[in-house]
Amino acid sequence: MEILIILLIALGLSIDSFAVSVAKGLSIKNISLIDKFKIASSLSIFQALMPLIGWYAGIGISEYIKTFDHWIAFVLLVFIGLKMIYESFSKNELKENNTIKTSTLIAQSIATSIDALAVGISFALLNIEIMIPVLIIGIVTFLASIIGLQLGKYIGIRFGKYIEVFGGLVLIGIGVKILIEHIYF
Repeated sequence: MEILIILLIALGLSIDSFAVSVAKGLSIKNISLIDKFKIASSLSIFQALMPLIGWYAGIGISEYIKTFDHWIAFVLLVFIGLKMIYESFSKNELKENNTIKTSTLIAQSIATSIDALAVGISFALLNIEIMIPVLIIGIVTFLASIIGLQLGKYIGIRFGKYIEVFGGLVLIGIGVKILIEHIYF
């Protein structure tokens, strides 16, 4: 798989982590460098582990669904993209939170990375080696989270909705590309 496609997938997947980071940046007064690192690390570790878990699960079933695996990848990516777009319009305003609870951070990390599990399954079905995508997804999510924490203080959350819509459209576009490549090429 091309690095550009992996980067686009990583960007699409990191949007939820970015949004959480923007919210944290808005709600935590005087956030320390250590707290920024803790938040970004948690979000990126879970975002990188989920595709790996999904990939191993997908390897187990790939032999049985080879003939229509591209359709599954297409449906999963379109579903994730549409879910992101839907959620961007249905989120409630954030409540102020001046603390970082480990349990809350882990829950947010898991919640924002569930979509990456499905992407990992798609990678397995498409017979894509997983280690480079895992590394790229982790790094991109870490950087997006750090940027989100910083931007949270400056731009507010009014743009978060549009960023999530864009991320959803990117994932849908990648799903369509996969489908077209497998049908016509």
